[in-house]
Amino acid sequence: MDWVEVIILAIVQGITEFLPVSSSGHLVVANALLEAMGWPPAEDLVEVNIVLHLGTLLAIVVYYRKEILQLLSRDRRVFGLLLIGTVPAAVVGITVKKILSDQMESQLLGNLLLVGCMFPVTAMLLIYAMRRMPGEKDYTEIGIRSVLAIGAAQAFAILPGVSRSGATIAAGIGSGMRREASATFAFLLAIPAIAGAGLLEGIEAWEQGSTGTSPVVLAVGFAVSFVVGWASLVALIQFVRKGRLALFAWYLIPLGIVVVGWQMAAGLSGGLLPQ
Repeated sequence: MDWVEVIILAIVQGITEFLPVSSSGHLVVANALLEAMGWPPAEDLVEVNIVLHLGTLLAIVVYYRKEILQLLSRDRRVFGLLLIGTVPAAVVGITVKKILSDQMESQLLGNLLLVGCMFPVTAMLLIYAMRRMPGEKDYTEIGIRSVLAIGAAQAFAILPGVSRSGATIAAGIGSGMRREASATFAFLLAIPAIAGAGLLEGIEAWEQGSTGTSPVVLAVGFAVSFVVGWASLVALIQFVRKGRLALFAWYLIPLGIVVVGWQMAAGLSGGLLPQ
């Protein structure tokens, strides 16, 4: 993969990992658009995805460094809750990686039609979250039932087109937390999820061997995804504080319609759908 592709994907990853629009869905769409514009199919997305996710993971760690340090001292209970909340996504992720064949996994996680259908689902979650009256709880006060509900939302977000941040923040608000507390817990919960997914992809990349992307190009992708991710995270927190996450719904709904229409038209022109 060359400089231009990696930088484009890093920008897409950095923006969409935190803004509630689904990074996985946008990476699928971005890669499809690059191919449609004449770039050959990217065969080394595994190692590129690992590097880009590490960049955005570092952005979370740096932004929430104080809260992370508190997990090791006065907020140790929250550390246990994060482990419990990670279980649903871990079960689903391992199932997808270890039980589904490579072809089935690719058809599921790289399915443009599924992405197009899931974008409006994310939009509905955002509208629900912003219309629901937030509670008064801090993330340090929630119980196991609420944690499992938020963890289930994170597991659901494994589907491309479903935003992890949007789904988990919505679930947090639904459990009675304050909006900003919901965002904090959502991103703390994302740390083990992103790290775990990166580990599984790293093992896969190690088994397959390098696919040829230059370490320098990967380093640039890491740096770009970190910087853009940091800026996106700062922007998202402002949207959460002001109760304006639903604004992203008016982007996701038409985007989903366009992607579904694109795939329906491609199916018709290719003879894959009935005339």
